[in-house]
Amino acid sequence: MKAAEDFGPWLARQLKNARKSQADLAEELGMTRAAVSAWIVGRSVPRDDTIQRIAEVLQTDLATIHTRSTDAQAGLPVSWYHRPAHADGGREYGNAAAFAFEADVSVLAREATQNSLDARLDRAEPVRVRHTLHELTGEALARFREAIDWERLLPHYEALTGEGGKQGKVSRTIAAGLHDMYQHDRLVLLRVDDYNATGLTGDDYDNGLFSAVVRRQLDSHKKDSGAGGSYGLGKATLWAASRLGLVLINSTLSEPHEGRTERRLIGRLDLPWREVDGREFAGPAWFGRPDPDAKSTDVARSWWADEETVDRLHLTRESGAPGTSFLIVGAHDVASLATVTGTVDEEETTEDDDSVHRMHARLVDALGRNFWAAMTGGGDHKPHLEASVRTYRNGEVLIAEERVDPAVTQPSRTRALRAYLEGDTVDRLSAPGQVALATVQLNVPLHGGQVRGSVPHEAVLLVTHAEDADGRPNRLVSMRGNRMTVKDSSVTNLPVGTNPFQAILLTGRAAGQDAPGAEAAEEFLRASEPPEHNKWGQTEELRLTYSPSAYRRIAALTTAANNTVRDLVAVPRAKRRNGGEAKIAGRLKVGTAAKRTRPIGAAALPELDNVDALIDETGAWSVTVDLRVSQSVDTDRPLSPVAKFDVRSGPRPAAPWKELVAVSGCEVVDGALHLMPGSRKAVFRGVTDVSRHPVRAQLTGLVVELRLGKGEQA
Repeated sequence: MKAAEDFGPWLARQLKNARKSQADLAEELGMTRAAVSAWIVGRSVPRDDTIQRIAEVLQTDLATIHTRSTDAQAGLPVSWYHRPAHADGGREYGNAAAFAFEADVSVLAREATQNSLDARLDRAEPVRVRHTLHELTGEALARFREAIDWERLLPHYEALTGEGGKQGKVSRTIAAGLHDMYQHDRLVLLRVDDYNATGLTGDDYDNGLFSAVVRRQLDSHKKDSGAGGSYGLGKATLWAASRLGLVLINSTLSEPHEGRTERRLIGRLDLPWREVDGREFAGPAWFGRPDPDAKSTDVARSWWADEETVDRLHLTRESGAPGTSFLIVGAHDVASLATVTGTVDEEETTEDDDSVHRMHARLVDALGRNFWAAMTGGGDHKPHLEASVRTYRNGEVLIAEERVDPAVTQPSRTRALRAYLEGDTVDRLSAPGQVALATVQLNVPLHGGQVRGSVPHEAVLLVTHAEDADGRPNRLVSMRGNRMTVKDSSVTNLPVGTNPFQAILLTGRAAGQDAPGAEAAEEFLRASEPPEHNKWGQTEELRLTYSPSAYRRIAALTTAANNTVRDLVAVPRAKRRNGGEAKIAGRLKVGTAAKRTRPIGAAALPELDNVDALIDETGAWSVTVDLRVSQSVDTDRPLSPVAKFDVRSGPRPAAPWKELVAVSGCEVVDGALHLMPGSRKAVFRGVTDVSRHPVRAQLTGLVVELRLGKGEQA
């Protein structure tokens, strides 16, 4: 087997772990210190008989020394280190960062997957993210508790949940988790693995990804302007999703640390202040190997584990590809409990309520809803992300692995993005399945509140017809570089009868690496996102980096995008009047008595200005009528719009209204249209009652007649 590390660095670390110096080893071996020093620096290697004696000194076996794929287990066993209480008496009753988000697996999936996207290693290939739910019971649960040294943890949990504990929100959550685990003999693990990611590189304490995630708060360590996260809060969702505040980590590094890359392990426990056996503890604790270089002999650091240890901790990765596995111990989903029980009180819920089946479904839904664009590829463009969810019970498959397919979760939007990536778009929609493309300009302000000048950026706007599987229609979703959905808003003020659609706004790098102003837009929009990354607007960072009024550029972008969407989905006026929509508008007639001789002194009527009509998805006629009102029209007399089917012979069958509403310049009272005094224009909308159609709307035309009062035809 190929050694994972050179002998010299490996031996130096074993001596440090065993708290032995080179001189100590030389003395125990009966050799000179110079000989040991030569091994450490790589000038020579010991003979086989000397290696046997080194194994005895380190209390390990020959295989460990020859393969050097793990550390010797002598001297410093893996254990829990609990941070001592502050010397000045200060106390924290929980990690404030964990309260920035709901304890919701949907939020967890969003934040954790965003972090994986930001850590993508090979930008030409997707990062692969897998969520694994694993329900442990009986003997399997007992073995896992033994592996995490549960007996050493239990006094700290009891200190929080017993009579002397501070019964805050965190303590109540932990008490509920312990109660369910012991009462039902069951524990839910949720592991989040990513592959083709950087892994937690860097030293345990110095600046780096490892320390940013494991040791620090509010440190995102993301320098790329296209990164999704920027506050360093998203990682807190991992601990917030654990009823026990416990997360174990196994990372495969893209850059060696201490000469190693595989199976770097650490555990972190987030608890409130507590007192155990007369000692006060600040809150967090770490599961690792005591650090011989630390001032306190109890400080724990990461360690390089063997395959057996990783397996017992349920942290085995499927390959040696770089990335990280986070194991959430005691996973729960308060949001799903609220929808089922009507409450999110931890003391009133149980693990039975927190079904792994429901959690599995919510993970799939959240991944599809938030990352459908990142999972979409087309042409020469590969997806940024592949995601899946699977569920086990005691090592047996409970729900087979389900790969999230964006074409299933968001069919219309996926079709639109794929068409854009493949260069298959049109200027305006004229047939189902087409994707219309337009650009919307964002003028990115300059740093420091400079009034003059800006960086122009052309965002890409895509519009296509909606499908039922998309969810709510007539929405505009917006995103930037990593293609995670940031904004999801409705497009308002649409003409009645507008065909259902979905729209996408691609900004920054999402609009293309070569898009003008893409980098400036990324930095600007990233600064405008709150910790939840669910909108663009005024933030403290935006105000300080740019100016107090910089957010107005975002409002202008939103307005321009909505206006462009309305233009793309509207039926052009020429088509309305000249038969461009021949099957609908060309068969609409407005019936009046103008063809007859009007009696002298008869009241004047409003004149037709414009008509929009189409057959909606229910099969009903949807009509918008614009009327011009001259000064000779008597606005005191009500009008009755009447819809009839246009047949070739015989009387026209009536098409009763299901809905008749006033838009402007009029009001509807008891089915009659009343013009506003002084108004020179009136607009009303009507939708026929499809349940009372004598014939399908697609097989005939429609006539709209205006009548005076009750039954007086004009």
